[in-house]
Amino acid sequence: MKKTAKLTSASLIERSDRVLMNTYARFPVAFVRGEGARLWDPEGKEYLDFFSGLAVLNLGHCHPEIVSAVRAQSGLLFHTSNLFYTEPPVRLAEALVEHSFADKVFFCNSGAEANEGAVKLARIYARNRRKDERVGVVTMENSFHGRTLGMISATGQEKVKVGFAPLLEGFQTARFNDLASVTAAASGWAGAVLLEPIQGEGGVFPATPEFITGVRKLCDREGMLLIFDEVQVGIGRTGELFAYQHYGVEPDILTLAKAVGGGLPLGAVLATNAVASAFTPGTHATTFGGNAVATAAGEAVLNVILTGKILENCRRQGKALRSALEKFARKYAGIREIRGRGLIVGMELEDGEKGQRLIRRALDSGLILNLAHGNVVRFLPPLNLTTAELARGLKILEKLLAEILGARDPRGK
Repeated sequence: MKKTAKLTSASLIERSDRVLMNTYARFPVAFVRGEGARLWDPEGKEYLDFFSGLAVLNLGHCHPEIVSAVRAQSGLLFHTSNLFYTEPPVRLAEALVEHSFADKVFFCNSGAEANEGAVKLARIYARNRRKDERVGVVTMENSFHGRTLGMISATGQEKVKVGFAPLLEGFQTARFNDLASVTAAASGWAGAVLLEPIQGEGGVFPATPEFITGVRKLCDREGMLLIFDEVQVGIGRTGELFAYQHYGVEPDILTLAKAVGGGLPLGAVLATNAVASAFTPGTHATTFGGNAVATAAGEAVLNVILTGKILENCRRQGKALRSALEKFARKYAGIREIRGRGLIVGMELEDGEKGQRLIRRALDSGLILNLAHGNVVRFLPPLNLTTAELARGLKILEKLLAEILGARDPRGK
């Protein structure tokens, strides 16, 4: 029998470069094991993960209750197609309905697919209700809704659209947190408004309460649907199960993915009965959406978050993180602003190149961070992050801020 060569970071990177398409600017690091907020490379180096697989692992790596649920379900049933009934997606849908505004759920595989489904639902609802062509969708500048052709057309960032024209019609962008801009963009044309309560990829910009309330009233007045994209901020990331719960208003449609599957591919479209009824057999479908193993994992995620004081911990650690970052902003040069909610927090820098250096140096030091929108250091640690883990990460970060940014001028410059 041929002896298998020992796996190393270098060998795995070389193999990857040989066979995988070059669509990601990957860091030269490979991982083979994870537990909680920690990851290990093949050489045994430990990393503290403040990125959580891009807000996917809200309960950290390999949470035992998720692992147990996946193991149990995978020994029973993986997949039958959606032409038959299975229990795991029903249990997860029941939990989502119980704890949200929604009456009905459609399961899919990703955030982009969830947003595609939401737009389709809004369009067919508008046609069925008004019998006219007011089916356009207003989206926000700086938004991000996915990488499909439809969702790059909806996204309010030009960089994701380069090279992919012609784009799909039916979308128009308005300025985020500017109700007058949304009103003008929607006038006589739109059937829905699609927005993120916090723009994650856009640089961690939360919507203001006045804006969310104003858009809800606008939609009610004009007969439009309000769609919240909570792909990145849903399932506890903001300190509530859903980000809309901070605002005292409810959407008509809400999209989820990332954290809802605990690390397995899973997305969801949530809607009220009145809106969901526009989908009838044959209008929308997906082969793998809501498969038994992924939804069993999702049920475990919700159970842990709702019963394990996870939301309380998220709020507490998020407050501590922001407090520490605001202290750093007063101490070190080149930090413009700290913003966010719960455990999605952005630290905006004046110099994007220094931000890149900070991310790379943090990785070298065993701390995984992310740079969003070119100059915003984005923090997305697990919601069950411990006080000791937070302190360890902040210690690494402060050392690097001192090295890369330097002390702020005592005159406040």
